Amino acid sequence: MFFRNLSLFRFSPVVGADLSRLGEALADHRLRAVGPMELATRGFVPPIGGQESAPLVRTTGHCTLFTIGGQDKLLPAAVVNDELQRKVQQIAHDQGRRVGGRERKLLRDDLLTELLLRAFVRSSRLSGYADMENGWLVLDTASRKAAENAVTQIRQALGSFPAVPPAPERGTRILLTDWLANGTLPAKLALGDECELRDPATPAGSRWKGRNVDLDSDEVKEHLRSGKQVFALGLVFDERISFVLGEDLVIRKLKFLDVVVDELADSTYDATAELDASFALMTLELERLLHKLAEWFGIPRPQGGVA
Repeated sequence: MFFRNLSLFRFSPVVGADLSRLGEALADHRLRAVGPMELATRGFVPPIGGQESAPLVRTTGHCTLFTIGGQDKLLPAAVVNDELQRKVQQIAHDQGRRVGGRERKLLRDDLLTELLLRAFVRSSRLSGYADMENGWLVLDTASRKAAENAVTQIRQALGSFPAVPPAPERGTRILLTDWLANGTLPAKLALGDECELRDPATPAGSRWKGRNVDLDSDEVKEHLRSGKQVFALGLVFDERISFVLGEDLVIRKLKFLDVVVDELADSTYDATAELDASFALMTLELERLLHKLAEWFGIPRPQGGVA
């Protein structure tokens, strides 16, 4: 169950203590089936798939795992518009008159009602965990919208959850550019094989992306000399984790390398024990990485209370 992307938020020690009631708070916010006239629903589901009666959280050490489930009706706008256009043309042909804006809106509303009853439902899951001791909320998504929606779900369950995105004291883009241009990477950090460079001086932002490339190559250095800066950089931490770090501090393409994965390879568990073991290993590895991330970029932990 290793995460693939990390969207990060920080919270204070007081908020961390309040999260001890998370499992109890989520009980009244379980995912329910989307209704006939609804477009979508969101709610919490057990982290162990296929076990609807299982607990809504799993806690290992000071980290608590949760999963937000979703059900969305698949109703593309193009389908609605095509069907609406067909009805408008049919009225014009049969009755010899033009359909006005008000009638067109009523027709569209009737169509939505009709199509919602026949729409397919797509299920989704987004997992995350709260590190109560170190003040990190870690969500397995690179989407800002999905991450903010997840925080909203937690806030609704708890009544209050003042978690905030990382607020680095050092410019992330400047630091990433310095790492790539001058090789000034911190200890235990090495370059990967991917980066995205942009020219911040132009409105459109002249862009160059490289994947599976030598980041020490002359081509990359020439782009840097032309004034481009690093907006995303592939990195390897302690020869155990590879990832792409964006200037927004979102971690993408997270991968635990063989030396980490092999620690689970020879073990046999049932589904629950396997989840607990992989979650414990993942959080231990990420605790080290996030500690360094806060150190490199100067990411303070909030000190306020529960709002």
